[in-house]
Amino acid sequence: MTTRKNVDGLAFGLMAVLCLSWAFQQIALKVAAVDVSPVLQICLRSAIAAALVVATMAWRREPLNLADGSWRPGIVVGVLFAAEFLFLGEALRFTTASHVAVLIYSAPIFAAIGLHWRLPEERLTRLQWVGIALAFTGIAVAILGAKPRGPTPAAPNMLLGDVLALIGGLLWGATTVVIRCTRLAKTSATKTLLYQLIAAIIILAIAAGALGQLSFRSTPLAWGSVLFQGIVMSFGTLLAWFWMLRIYQASSLGVFSFMTPLFGIVLGAWLLDDPMDPSFLLGSALVVVGITLVSSRGWFNRKHA
Repeated sequence: MTTRKNVDGLAFGLMAVLCLSWAFQQIALKVAAVDVSPVLQICLRSAIAAALVVATMAWRREPLNLADGSWRPGIVVGVLFAAEFLFLGEALRFTTASHVAVLIYSAPIFAAIGLHWRLPEERLTRLQWVGIALAFTGIAVAILGAKPRGPTPAAPNMLLGDVLALIGGLLWGATTVVIRCTRLAKTSATKTLLYQLIAAIIILAIAAGALGQLSFRSTPLAWGSVLFQGIVMSFGTLLAWFWMLRIYQASSLGVFSFMTPLFGIVLGAWLLDDPMDPSFLLGSALVVVGITLVSSRGWFNRKHA
């Protein structure tokens, strides 16, 4: 069995950059939605990223060999990946970017629960179960606390959008579990990412057509958002994330996930004037504390070793 490392200085620095980028993702999707729907944006950015991944594999002379059997779990993670971003894109139509940033990044909680049942080295401790309870309490407070508010242009149906974002987080967590528990754990990060991007292109293109969201207004804002997300988000950050999953313990990496919802809240309030009601802030705080407790086992183990 391959032993994965706990977080070191390199992992910390990369996770800080990744979390800031992921938090900005919701802002870019939301702002450019006036010109192109979030679902179509994600579809187009996946196509750009897939082209970059293929170019990277060609430059490295890395063959796309399917004989290793990785294509089977590759299809599974591809479908999960596409579904996650379909729910994320739709969530942004109904709720604020800040709410999506908090709820979509509940993913480490779901990943930790799934890995607990599949991998001995990822078994949860009592403290981590306390963190899970706090996180789910925070999710309930953040979602249900938004229910009495009336619709606004930024959040025409906040409750629906929040639920969609939470489902997206569940799907992201499931993706992590599949990657860690199948042949993909030993498959190159580029191949793993390519499986997911190809599925996203196909599934999200179909979804955009079915939802009547194929309209694209060619503006600097629309192209800026799609190019940023294709080059930085879907190619750079996801490639780095899957590489890190092969090197470091998933639970140890997850401890830094708390930075993403915090960055998302700050960016949403600063750039989009997202409302910061007490129930949402309290729920977000509980989610952040829960994620930290669930994901910090590696730190506690080293401290008390």
